[in-house]
Amino acid sequence: MKQAAIADGPELTVVDSKLMKRVFYAFAALALLSIAISLGGKWFGRSIAMAGYTDDATVREVVIGHNIITVPANFIRFEPARRDGIASRLDLYLRYPQMDGYSEASRDDFNHAGANRNIIFLSFEQQMMSRDMSARFAPIYSALIVQPGIPGLGGTTVYGFNEKSGYMNEVLVVGKRAGKDPFVARCLSGPSASESLAPCERDIHVGDDLSLTYRFPREFLGDWQTLDAAITAEAGLLLKARH
Repeated sequence: MKQAAIADGPELTVVDSKLMKRVFYAFAALALLSIAISLGGKWFGRSIAMAGYTDDATVREVVIGHNIITVPANFIRFEPARRDGIASRLDLYLRYPQMDGYSEASRDDFNHAGANRNIIFLSFEQQMMSRDMSARFAPIYSALIVQPGIPGLGGTTVYGFNEKSGYMNEVLVVGKRAGKDPFVARCLSGPSASESLAPCERDIHVGDDLSLTYRFPREFLGDWQTLDAAITAEAGLLLKARH
């Protein structure tokens, strides 16, 4: 009778243990994938918000020739360069006059969200010329400009270049300095100037055979003495001799 009852009862199916394991592993994989997507989404979302910037202030030591540039990572423009080591060139950016790098508080300034432009771009590399821009005025630039110039910002004189100079759509801005070579910068002119974030450029010699080129908004020429002194002082803070 018991055997008959069992035969007539509902049929029970035994589930293969291998199948159960596969189901378990599949759910586990989905759970891990969900966590990874969540974490990855947060990281990717932050990377988009940073737009290539970093607020990491870790000091990096970058060696160029006989110089060591000690600079916070948030001063360094390009992510691959934010490391210790040897380089042929280092590109930085900072706010002026604060002379600081990117941070959450300065995000709008670095994104050029407002009407005012206050970001300066700096490039360190080994000297290619024996004279910096100021020292090149008398032997080189003076033969390439059109006299007379016109009055410019901050007591400077603005000169156009002659057709044979090769400096198309540029002007030369010169500021007299007592007992020293003049302050000299090249600036874009015309429509290209208004489209550029930093249309003026000047290079100076710093450290041990290093050239520092800095680009800046044209309106900074109104106080070029203070600007040039600030850049020179900042270079002195960042540089130390390599022994």
